[in-house]
Amino acid sequence: MKYRRLGHSGLKVSEIGLGSWLTYGKAVADNTAYDCIHKAYELGINFFDTANAYEGGKAEEVLGEALKAYPRSSYVVATKLFFPMGDRPNERGLSRKHIVEQCNASLKRLGLDYIDLYQCHRFDPEVPVEETLYALDDLIRQGKILYAGVSEWSAAQIENAVGIGKANHLRPIISNQPIYNMFERYIEKEVLPVCAEKGMGQIVFSPLAQGILTGKYKPNTEKPEDSRAANNSTNWVINSYFRNDVLECVQELNKVAQDLGVTLSQLALAWVLRHPNISSAIIGASRPQQIEENVKAVNLVLSQDVLNEIENILERVKDFAPLR
Repeated sequence: MKYRRLGHSGLKVSEIGLGSWLTYGKAVADNTAYDCIHKAYELGINFFDTANAYEGGKAEEVLGEALKAYPRSSYVVATKLFFPMGDRPNERGLSRKHIVEQCNASLKRLGLDYIDLYQCHRFDPEVPVEETLYALDDLIRQGKILYAGVSEWSAAQIENAVGIGKANHLRPIISNQPIYNMFERYIEKEVLPVCAEKGMGQIVFSPLAQGILTGKYKPNTEKPEDSRAANNSTNWVINSYFRNDVLECVQELNKVAQDLGVTLSQLALAWVLRHPNISSAIIGASRPQQIEENVKAVNLVLSQDVLNEIENILERVKDFAPLR
């Protein structure tokens, strides 16, 4: 495994991280989830991502239980808040009340004394940014969280928050967690440059486009019965990728991978990690073997000729916009 600093902070995270969205606490049995987490740790992954909203806290519980086997200083836990955790008006968003209450609840579910990286899962237009930033800074002062980050914020929102933080001498936001893969590249235009300028690293999710960039889905064919795409509880996320032009590109990308003697998933992860502002790519896994395959991507360096070939293939889907 290789490690990168998260932005300008001193925190080092594994280039491949393990996430729990749509998997642990939901589609994957707890024992299998434990096996995946243990395999990830064994292979050098030190960054584990979850959120309070993942199955109403169940994913946090599964992750916390699995990590009890290891020294606390040896891993980095990231969790998030924003989405509703109940039906009452203050059980959602980024108000001081919700931030403090959900931090305490996440600590309890995870079984930890502190959270390494606490992230605002989305931007909250109903709450003053100052209120959110001061609440996060107070949690850092109290030692309940070590660093703060955001997820899927726009470049303008990030720039504004960083400016407010500096003006008020608050501890800086060190990271952003956006979606990023060969098909969803919106961050390249504005988010990446702004974050690089502000000293924030990227922890990207869905680098394999929810499994599309493994090559197991073919154009003009039915989804495999045992795949996540055929699972009624998770296929809403994947369905936007099921277009023949996208799947045809995947087949061509697979040929590039074969010529290099690697798997398509390894190629896709190496492509994501080519950018120096990306600190870690979060994978999901329902089997330990998937993690063993994916971590090999950290040793794959793509030449400019290969990168050009990939760009030529992706040109036909450059306007891809998922229906979400």
